[in-house]
Amino acid sequence: MKAATIKVLKDELKHQNQDELLELCLKLARFKKENKELLTYLLFEASNEDHYIESIKIQVDESFSEINTKSFFYIRKSIRKILSSLKKFIRYSKKKSTEVELLLYFCLKLKQLKPSISKSIRLQNIFETQMRMAKKAMYTLHEDLQYDYTMLIEEIEN
Repeated sequence: MKAATIKVLKDELKHQNQDELLELCLKLARFKKENKELLTYLLFEASNEDHYIESIKIQVDESFSEINTKSFFYIRKSIRKILSSLKKFIRYSKKKSTEVELLLYFCLKLKQLKPSISKSIRLQNIFETQMRMAKKAMYTLHEDLQYDYTMLIEEIEN
């Protein structure tokens, strides 16, 4: 089966009544965990972005505390898992300020990780890549926010 384009889906959804749309949304939510998470964000979290960011930071803290630090292999594996879930949450929001704040928080936690990431080139590369992505997203924001985030970036890099 070939998936329809967004335009075709949009046109078809316009012809559905409210009950049918509700049923379609619930089917999507049951089908995949990401759909349920996105729907949860849109219904409950989108109106309070600060609370959403804080809840994700708490999840990141918990994930970093659970990292197996016995070898850099396990550390890298855990870091990639944390980063992939963080990227998913950033995709839900689609706000550049949220992206910058969460990426910088991730980089700060990565920098504070014991043992130090300076002993692993791969972890350093992850850190540098995420810092570049945060800076790139930061330049699309308002000047005042850029200044605030620039101060945070300098603090992280030093």
